[in-house]
Order: sequence, then C-alpha cells, then structure tokens
Amino acid sequence: MITSSQFPTLDNAYSGLPERFYRYVTPTPVHKPELALWNSVLANELGFTNSETKDSIAAILSGNKIPDGSKPLAMAYAGHQFGQFVPQLGDGRAILLGEVLDSNGKKKDVQLKGAGITPFSRRGDGRCCLGPAIREYLASEAMHALRIPTTRALAVTLTGERVYRERPFPGAVLTRVANGHIRVGTFQYFLARNDIDGIKVLADYVIDRYFPGIANSDERYKTFFLTVRDAQASLIAQWMQVGFIHGVMNTDNTSVLGETIDYGPCAFLDTYDPNTVYSYIDHYGRYAFGNQPYIAAWNLGRFAETILELIDPDLQKAVAWAEEVLQDFSSVFHSKWLQGMLTKIGLKTHLPEDHKLVEELLDAMHKGKADYTLTFRQLAKSVDNINSDNKVIELFTDPSYIKAWLPNWRARIGRENRELSDIAKDMLKVNPAFILRNHRVERAIEMAVEKGDFSMVLELHSVLSKPFDDQPNYETYSEAPRPGDWQCKTFCGT
Repeated sequence: MITSSQFPTLDNAYSGLPERFYRYVTPTPVHKPELALWNSVLANELGFTNSETKDSIAAILSGNKIPDGSKPLAMAYAGHQFGQFVPQLGDGRAILLGEVLDSNGKKKDVQLKGAGITPFSRRGDGRCCLGPAIREYLASEAMHALRIPTTRALAVTLTGERVYRERPFPGAVLTRVANGHIRVGTFQYFLARNDIDGIKVLADYVIDRYFPGIANSDERYKTFFLTVRDAQASLIAQWMQVGFIHGVMNTDNTSVLGETIDYGPCAFLDTYDPNTVYSYIDHYGRYAFGNQPYIAAWNLGRFAETILELIDPDLQKAVAWAEEVLQDFSSVFHSKWLQGMLTKIGLKTHLPEDHKLVEELLDAMHKGKADYTLTFRQLAKSVDNINSDNKVIELFTDPSYIKAWLPNWRARIGRENRELSDIAKDMLKVNPAFILRNHRVERAIEMAVEKGDFSMVLELHSVLSKPFDDQPNYETYSEAPRPGDWQCKTFCGT
C-alpha cells in the first residue's frame, strides 16, 4: 500500500482566511472503504499515477487517511432555501481537503461529500447514501461532456456502513472537484452578521484567485458583480438550451463562479414543458424549468445586497447602480439564450424574426408533447433531407403544430447561404443525442444499491462522455422513457 505522500500534493488557500470563514474538522473514519467508481480521465488531469492502489486511494477518499498538505475544513455559509433565509447553513456533510494543481496549472478544490459530521451538520449524520452519490457523479460528468461549467466527480467510495434515511442504504463518499465552492450564501453568511470586513476579505479572495484580470480595476467590486451576473446568465442559458433542471436553486447552491454546483433533485427534460419540476419538495414549482432565469436574477439580487457597501459607500447610489445592473440581467440572459437556440436550429446569421421562430418551435413542442432532446437532434439529422421530416413529426402527439413550423424553418435555413450538409454538421455538434435520462439513472442506481452491480453505471458514464456522437451500439440510451418507465421526482439525499 502506498503512503499518503503519493497522493497529489495539496494546498489549502482557503484556510489562510480568518477562522470565522470555516471550521477545521477531521473526517469521520469509515468501516471498510472501497473504491466503487473512479474517474480515470479526471484523475490523470489531477496528477494521480498508476502506482497508486485502489485501497490507498479509497483510504484517502473516504476520509480514513489525510493526504499531505491537507487542512480539512468545513466552509461556513448561509442561504435562502425556497425563499426563506437561514443565517447559518455551512458544509454539513462536506469537507474540503484542499487544492491541487491540475495539468493546466489551475487550482482545483478537492472535497469529500459524506465524510461525516461537521460543526454545521445541524443534527444530521454527515453521511451520504450511495444513490445520491451516483446521481451526482453521473450528472456532473454528463454536464461536463456537454461543455457546461460544472463541478466534477472524481470518485465514489463505499464506506462499508449503512446510512439511515427512510430505510437503510449503503453509505458512500463522493469526491467532488471544482474551481471553487464559494456561493452567494457564503457572502450572505457575513452580511447576516453585519461583518462588512468579512465580505470585503471574501470578495478580495474571490477576485484575486478567480478573476485576476479585474484585480487592478478602479471599480473592482462593480466589475466583480458584473462578472458574476454575466457568468450566471451564461450558465442558466446553457441549462435551458439542453433542458437541464437544477431542482434546488437556493442561494447556498449558487456558485459565484458560474458553475453548476450541488446536484440533488436534478434532471433533464423528457417531454418539453416549462412547468416541469423534479424536486420532491418543490411543491409550488419555484424551481420549475421555466422559472430558472427568474430565480437566477432573484439570487443575484441577494448577492448584490451583500456587497452594496463595497460598490459605493453611499448606499443610495449603490442600490441605484445595482438595480440598474440587475434589470439588465434579463437582456443579457436572453441574448445568450437566443444565440444558443438559434445555433441549435442551424442559424448563424440573426434576423429580427428569428426569435419568433424559436418560440414557435417551443410552443409546438409543448402542445405536441415532444421530447426536447430528440426533437432538436432529429431536426439536425433532417436538415439536409426533407424526406426525413416524418421522423421529426412522429415525435409529436399532435403533428399539426410541427407541420406548420417546418416549412418556415426550411425557408429560413435557405437564407443562410451555406451548404445544408455543413449546417447539419454544425447542428449535430450542439444538439446531443444522449442526456442523463431520469429513468436510466434510476435503473443504474437501483442495480448498484440493491445488487452491488455497477455495470450499468459504468456503461451510462461511458455513453454520456460522448453525448454528441452517434453510438449505434447504445441507441436505446437516447430513447425517451416509454409508458411504464419510472419518471420520478428526486431528493437531495440529506
């Protein structure tokens, strides 16, 4: 067995901040750590070598052994949960081991999720069930393959212990890798304590580490807020373009870096409906698919409240400036969203009437109960062959809606002055054939949890790593759920 020194060298810059930003905590040892899932591609990027054994990696990624350079800690943060403010949340079951330099020389956080009780556990057990760990592993890696900013998953380690929720489940620790884990709720934690100095320290830390290009700006905090706003607009636009529903867009689940973080009751749309909700506890649809841009703007409003005194000592001026910037969020988001949607239907040039063309397609999909992903993928495959229109039409329960749209789309495509084959190639690059279908991941989780069989998880991960490629041997993975397939709502796993 190798020693912990052969684990990639860690640092922990966050531990250099004042101690009120976190609590040092030692992971709770587990009974029998066993590596169940290992992301070898990401591992290579982070500097792992083939000399390391599974047992030694499992010991570290379960929390049983602390790697050299690590100063394990739980980060403090607050947050609005379903609109209600909670002044202290924090990492209740996650422990930051530290940062490692990846192959590009960039610092990446390495965090253990499910590593035991922390001072922020709020009477929780600090553990994670295997099912939610698998879901986050697959979802985050699927998002990465779709080229959407996200945390990554390095490993799922079995603990050899049971975790008790509605019934006993196998326990697991997810190893999460990210550019950072700082949230809107991290800033809110200090505002709730009227700790303006803490907000400034945190803002300077984020700017210096993640946005060094604005560090010397005369108005660094205004530029910081604009940067965060634009990153959020871009992220949500990308979610909407692939039909992703986060499920719980609380401010404590909103990264200021514009990354998808905290996968819980997340899913991708099957049938297109903007009112779709996948969170079991979202009884009123606050975080429905179509609400995500509005919630992002609301969360940014809460972020603005935390840095008003940094924006301008005159609070009236600061509020007026922040309100103006927030009002622009809608136009920034819409511009990014529309650009992506036009690319999905094969348009590089933009005409004023193109927005209507997109909206009419979405309306047709909604009324015709068409599958979101399959509709765009089939359009890409039929753009250079009008005889393939029937394959698009058959995705709709009422064909009249899409039949009225297709001629207008083809007429608009004809004004692009590009070869149809080239348009088709471009569309196939942005319209995935494979997404993480909810019924598929549930089957994979069931096999792993109930039978200890990870073959379907591994196969699903492999397929999702190439979402834009036709994979003839795995065509069934691209199919929409059939009658009788379980389309469940999901939990966060706490």
